Amino acid sequence: MKKILIIGAGFLQDFVIRKAKSMGYETLTVDANPDAVGFKHADRYAVINIVDEKACLEYAKKEKIDGVLTAATDYGVLTAAYIAQEMQLPGLNYEVAKLIKNKYRVRKCLYENRVDDTEQAYELDKDTDLTSICSKLNFPVMVKPCDGSGSRGASRVDEPEQFADACVFAMDSSITHRAEVETFINGKEYGAESLVVNGEIYVLGIMRKWMTNPPYYAELGHSIPTDLSEETEERVKQCVKKAIKALGVNCGSVNMDILVTSEGKIHIVDVGARMGGNLIGSHIIPYGTGVDYMANMIRNAVGDEVDLTPADTYEKVATRLLAFNKGIIRKLPDFDALEKEYGVEIYHHMQVGQEVNEYHTNLDGCGYIVVKSSAVENEIQKTEKVLSIISETIFNS
Repeated sequence: MKKILIIGAGFLQDFVIRKAKSMGYETLTVDANPDAVGFKHADRYAVINIVDEKACLEYAKKEKIDGVLTAATDYGVLTAAYIAQEMQLPGLNYEVAKLIKNKYRVRKCLYENRVDDTEQAYELDKDTDLTSICSKLNFPVMVKPCDGSGSRGASRVDEPEQFADACVFAMDSSITHRAEVETFINGKEYGAESLVVNGEIYVLGIMRKWMTNPPYYAELGHSIPTDLSEETEERVKQCVKKAIKALGVNCGSVNMDILVTSEGKIHIVDVGARMGGNLIGSHIIPYGTGVDYMANMIRNAVGDEVDLTPADTYEKVATRLLAFNKGIIRKLPDFDALEKEYGVEIYHHMQVGQEVNEYHTNLDGCGYIVVKSSAVENEIQKTEKVLSIISETIFNS
């Protein structure tokens, strides 16, 4: 029985832990939270901060693991790559992992290799002359942490007077206290999920996305298929492959956020060297494409043979985050009854008495609604209806 170490044991990593266990692998995990939900399902675990590369490596060596991966968070990417390098396991090249963790270096690489239609960007830190940078910009612009995740610290800036505050907000949200500023792109956002196996790039799916309104930009839901033309979707896939090659990704999952303008220009706005969050790997890709993404990601991490052949039948799929305004949860609805009545799946981590934050980033979400059917618009309407019922129940009861 091969041993796999999953870096992170939170709500979204728990799907990977349970999947690996169901496949017959011995599952190990680490997380700084002693109450992490994934600890309940892993064969063994350790309370270790996932950004502590050396401590995680020591645990991995002690357990003599056969593979390592992280999913749905950027914070475990460097650690997973470091362990793979030091133990000579399948994994992302450590230097590539460091490059991808820095959004400015990613943008610089994509720009120099003419991967997409985005212009050059600027990197900022506490010593940057913000007034000088501001004078060079054409507003509006996006300011975001160089090493952020889940839209945390990112904001749109429409006027020069807002620029300094947005930079401080982004740098305060960054582990390295650095931010990136780039031209704001007016376009519709899409997601792309890929898996690199032995250097071969497989684009598993392109997803339509719904986002919050300015000044925050966080995901509200996904669907497959998209509303793109076949020709445009193919150009997006080729752009994704070109980006992966330019960045030097040699192994593992790659998640991208992409804007497509009304003129058909393609802009890569974020790259993560790991499986996407928000049920992308566990539900959206397998339901919408017929490919068992998580199973193949796990096999790839331990050096086992992958099989990316789609199932004979698969369906259209849509998801909706449980995203609310600020409040206290007074009562939980009968989730089983809602699932049965509306033909949906609901996953949540809510409790009575819990304080809910107003939804600004993915970290403020309380769970997900998933629906499969033959018509995307019907799916979207259904998720909105169920979300409305849940919101009214938890706050107004």
